[in-house]
Amino acid sequence: MPIIETQNVHKIYPNGVHANDDISFAVEQGEIHALVGENGAGKSTLMKLLYGLEHPSSGRIFIREGEVEIGNPQVAIEHGIGMVHQNFMLVNSFTVAQNIILNRETKQGMSIDFQGAVTDTVALSEEYGLNVNPNAKIEDIPVGMRQRVEILKALYRGAEILILDEPTAVLTPSETQDLFAAIRNLVEGGKTVIFITHKLKEVIEISDRVTVMRDARVIGTVDTAETDERELARMMVGREVFMQVDRPEVTRGMPVLDVIHLTYADDSGHQLLKQVSFRVYENEILGIAGVEGNGQTELAEVLTGLRPPTTGEAYINNEQILGHGPRSVREHQVAHIPEDRLTNGVALTSSIDDNLIIDRYYREPFTRRGLLDINAIVDNGVDLIREFNIIAPNGAIPVNALSGGNMQKVVVARELSSTPKLLIAAQPTRGVDIGAIEFIHQELVDQRTGGLAILLISADLQEVMKLSDRIMVMYEGEIVGIFPNDESLTEERIGYYMLGAERQEAAEMERYA
Repeated sequence: MPIIETQNVHKIYPNGVHANDDISFAVEQGEIHALVGENGAGKSTLMKLLYGLEHPSSGRIFIREGEVEIGNPQVAIEHGIGMVHQNFMLVNSFTVAQNIILNRETKQGMSIDFQGAVTDTVALSEEYGLNVNPNAKIEDIPVGMRQRVEILKALYRGAEILILDEPTAVLTPSETQDLFAAIRNLVEGGKTVIFITHKLKEVIEISDRVTVMRDARVIGTVDTAETDERELARMMVGREVFMQVDRPEVTRGMPVLDVIHLTYADDSGHQLLKQVSFRVYENEILGIAGVEGNGQTELAEVLTGLRPPTTGEAYINNEQILGHGPRSVREHQVAHIPEDRLTNGVALTSSIDDNLIIDRYYREPFTRRGLLDINAIVDNGVDLIREFNIIAPNGAIPVNALSGGNMQKVVVARELSSTPKLLIAAQPTRGVDIGAIEFIHQELVDQRTGGLAILLISADLQEVMKLSDRIMVMYEGEIVGIFPNDESLTEERIGYYMLGAERQEAAEMERYA
């Protein structure tokens, strides 16, 4: 019997966007049900309808075969639905126990019973195997424990159905396995879990059934034991998707980027980069692994001129590049795919053609005798739209009319067409659908094979391991290990370094630098 079900649900926004189109979706009592689909497929909208954050334009929602109207999240909670968002909703200055009981506090006389909150937290965590320290402040605990707090918060409010939105996005491999163990404990205890993710490997590992969405519709629901990653990807995209990247062996060339004792401190004096030293060579991808917030963003922005270094040096082919701003860095043939394309990657209201020359409009062939050559700009757009398979009617349309995947292709096309010596690629496939990921991955590897030096920064460890020739791990602003990406290197081993549990000896680190 379905514990929760939608029948013929539509969600049409005032601007005419049909976000959910005739969605019929059912989750059985006591199962782990994965929901997958590309960005814009309608997954998030459907979950918002179930949690009361949005309201259906038409259709029906049932819980335990009774029709319900979920007007807001409080109604959803009353019906036993809890949702753990990708961006945690915790009060950093509060303790774990205080966050769990927030707005559900019990009183002891006129005061809040904080000791009772601690006791309840311990009991709940032991019941479901979600180990937390009830007295620790949120700001002092790791990401994996914060997520457990969010789950416990939902359970404390009586959740029988848990919606987990991209729950492994910021977890290390060991934290992911801990989460999976906790999810299995929850299901054994009678709970039901809806698991939203883009990581098909995890879908196969954790779920009982999978529902695939595409273009606001449900494509199908399958038993996990009877499918595989390739079939799920085909259902998501509507065509065959090749899950592997052709990464031929090459001999690395000369060093292109040489970073020496680089440090960066913010305005409060907090050191976010600490004595960082490494090299990137021709014909290689050096991948940086690490839980987000461990200095990767600051490293990319210092190296591309967006932030000034505190101390240290960085050279491109023996020429110093730091401290002169982004244009100077680009003039040294450094390309940059920024992690936030909407802020730093594109000019949203400008055309595709203009975005493709935004860093070189002042040079020939795009400017002649001080005037822009419109024909050259349009011809450049035609060539790059074709070469990078950007889905658009023409180059004159604004970038904000494109899907996320095609917007990212515009950034990739611009950066790779600049004939760089070094590419700094930060989260190159974040928020991008499977088809675009496949294209971008192969393009990066092809450029590396053709001689380009690439520094890859990604929160997706599977992506780092798939693409990189060497892997460098960062923890709290420091490099704690550098490894050749051979058969002996596992996600689990890297995970220990990502958590700061292990650190490579200096001599070994220098050997692989």
